[in-house]
Amino acid sequence: MSEHVYKKLELVGSSKDSIEGAIHNAIAAAGKSVKNVEWFEVRETRGHVENGKVAHFQVVVKVGFRVDV
Repeated sequence: MSEHVYKKLELVGSSKDSIEGAIHNAIAAAGKSVKNVEWFEVRETRGHVENGKVAHFQVVVKVGFRVDV
């Protein structure tokens, strides 16, 4: 097994449709500017309510990416 070094960054993703959608949006955004994204962990879930209904889902995710050494 090879040895790797990882770094984590924290993002907040949102979606009008679902928590999973919010996760996918955060990971997709990270992948546009960060190389070697390999894992994520959900730290918080929350949402925004308008007129008594859920308007947006939000997730705080830690995204792990491999550092090239």
